[in-house]
Amino acid sequence: MRPADRLFRIIQLMRATGRAMTAAEIAEKMEVSRRTIYRDMEHLVGSGAPIDGEPGVGYLLREDFDAPPLVFTFEQLEALAFGVRAVQMLGDDSLGRAAREALEKLEASLPKEHIERLRRAPLRAFRSGSQGTIPASFDLVRKAISARRKMEIGYRSLSGTVTRRVVRPLGLSAFGNLWLLTAWCELRDGFRDFRLDRVEGATLLLETFPADEKRSFERYLDGLAG
Repeated sequence: MRPADRLFRIIQLMRATGRAMTAAEIAEKMEVSRRTIYRDMEHLVGSGAPIDGEPGVGYLLREDFDAPPLVFTFEQLEALAFGVRAVQMLGDDSLGRAAREALEKLEASLPKEHIERLRRAPLRAFRSGSQGTIPASFDLVRKAISARRKMEIGYRSLSGTVTRRVVRPLGLSAFGNLWLLTAWCELRDGFRDFRLDRVEGATLLLETFPADEKRSFERYLDGLAG
C-alpha cells in the first residue's frame, strides 16, 4: 500500500470509529507495525490534521475535521474502473448506459492524474454465459501489475508439465469464469497469456520493470485489434 493511501485510510478509520485509538489498534487494522503508525501520525499532525494524542497514550481525530467529499485511493479507482467496465460488458444496455454516465460524473470530480489512472486501469471484462471464482493468485498478480514488479510463476500446460518462468505482469482480463494474465514472458521474449487457474507457486520479486511502450498492455491490445 502506498504511504499516501495508508494516511488516508488512517483518517477514515479514526473518523468512522469516533473515539481515541492506540497505535497498536491502528497498526492491526492497517496491517503494519506500530513504528510505522507513529511515523504516520507524526506526518499527519505535521501536515495540519486535527489529531490529538501522543505515542503510548492514543490518538483522537477532533470533530471539526472535514474531509473532501470525494477522495479515492488508486486501488479504489482500479476497483471502480473494473466495476464500470464489467457492468458495461456483462450487463444489459440500460445498465451499461448507467455505468457510463456514473463514470462521467465521477471523472468530473477527480483531479486530472486520477482521471488518467481510472481510464488506464489494466483490467478488462468480456461477456460470457458462465461465472466462476477468482483464482488464488489474482490479488498477488494485480499488486504486481500496479507496482510494476516482476513475478516468477510456475505454469502448468494442458499436458501437465510445469515450467518456471519470470514475467512482467501487464494486465488482467476476465472471460466469464476464466481469468487471463497478459505478461511479457522473459523466457519466450514476447507477450503471453497465462490462465490464472494454471499458475502455481507465484512469487512477487523485488525487481521492478520500467514503463515500456513496446512491452505494454496497450501495445498488446493494439496488436489484437490490428
